[in-house]
Amino acid sequence: QEGMPQTLSSTSMFTPCGFSPHLHTSKEGEQGGLIFQDGNLTSASLDALIQHLIPTTDYYPEKAYIFTFLLSSRLFIEPHELLSRVCHKCIEQQRLDDPVLDKARIRKFGPKILQLLTEWTETFPYDFQEERMIGHLKDMIHRIAPCDEAYWKKMNQLLQTLNQKLATLSHGQEGIVKISAAVSDKLVAFKTKPPSIQREILSVCSDPYTLAQQLTHVELERLSHIGPEEFVQAFVHKDPLDGTKTCFSEQKKTSNLEAYVKWFNRLCYLVATEICMPAKKKQRAQVIEFFIDVARECFNIGNFNSLMAIISGMNMSPVSRLKKTWSKVKTAKFFILEHQMDPTGNFYNYRTALRGAAHRSLTAHSNREKIVIPFFSLLIKDIYFLNEGCANRLPNGHVNFEKFLELAKQVGEFITWKQVECPFEQDPNIIHYLHTAPIFTEDGLYLASYESESPENQTEKDRWKSLRSTILGKT
Repeated sequence: QEGMPQTLSSTSMFTPCGFSPHLHTSKEGEQGGLIFQDGNLTSASLDALIQHLIPTTDYYPEKAYIFTFLLSSRLFIEPHELLSRVCHKCIEQQRLDDPVLDKARIRKFGPKILQLLTEWTETFPYDFQEERMIGHLKDMIHRIAPCDEAYWKKMNQLLQTLNQKLATLSHGQEGIVKISAAVSDKLVAFKTKPPSIQREILSVCSDPYTLAQQLTHVELERLSHIGPEEFVQAFVHKDPLDGTKTCFSEQKKTSNLEAYVKWFNRLCYLVATEICMPAKKKQRAQVIEFFIDVARECFNIGNFNSLMAIISGMNMSPVSRLKKTWSKVKTAKFFILEHQMDPTGNFYNYRTALRGAAHRSLTAHSNREKIVIPFFSLLIKDIYFLNEGCANRLPNGHVNFEKFLELAKQVGEFITWKQVECPFEQDPNIIHYLHTAPIFTEDGLYLASYESESPENQTEKDRWKSLRSTILGKT
């Protein structure tokens, strides 16, 4: 994969030209336990990496390093333990335990440690849901505060911002309509009755542009809750240098990431349900054409996740077997979209389109042009393979930092995208429908499909019969 130029608008973690001078050093070899190659940091012991994170009176780690290390260090050490070690080293190096503090020195060091703590809370706020984290933070500031009144103010600001952020995030998680499970197989029985019993998508939103925009709303809302660390925590293994426990003994902190994958699956099934529901072939064809237009608009917006869900829904067997229905559909547009999302060559076409959208996003003048919503399960798969494909540690016990720079590049790009404000007006009615409209289970879809176009062969006939008896109680 070619790298995209990296910029992180709001926090500018990455400078567009790659990494800024701090990580570069002209000579090969070692500096304070850090191994460089071609001027890039490639490996080091965990201790040396922690030391490299710690500001002094005349040194501050570069942003790209802070992000990369805070993101990946959780594979080796829990965040509260890392913060504890950082604080201890600062106390030692700046002699913060001395009965009389060297005020001039601490005034040089103070703003830097505050800056580091601020960056940590801004980028990885979920780390600070732990009391211990807040404890270390306050302890550090209490030690330097006697040297400058302003440090108290700084700390209060920092904690206020953090609390707001955590409140927004947890409120947002509750605010997301709970996705309804597939409960509506009984609806198949309604196919012969008037349609008023179930609302269908076209009665809620008949304009494909509007629906694509509302889908984009849902995607961006859900993306905004995913912490960058969830990508790393999803793949935590035991660290070979610490055979006793994985770094996250408690449940893996990946709930937002999992909720997002659930949303994708729901959208697939919703599309399939909407197509299989109508009793008349003409109406089913109309729904298919509607979703093709929605998918096309998602592509134009840069919402690849909804696009892929819609295509997946249309490609489910209960839908694709409806030959008579499809014969009424103008399929040329569908084939173009399918071609865009074709998995051949490791999704070559999609990756090209994604790079185009990412590039457009970098030069964008409006929020509308900034939107990039990647096909999410492929992003997770890429990160998974990056993680599985290289060791976290080298044979000498060093941390494989090269791997983590690549990881930070992929996750950093994602962070840029998830910060885009949705430019479209929200329609609560449509969004509510997307989250709560009943959807069929796989069995329900097959039954609805057979009720629409009867089985073609013995296998299908047998399946139809057994579904009729289990779902409808008919023989």
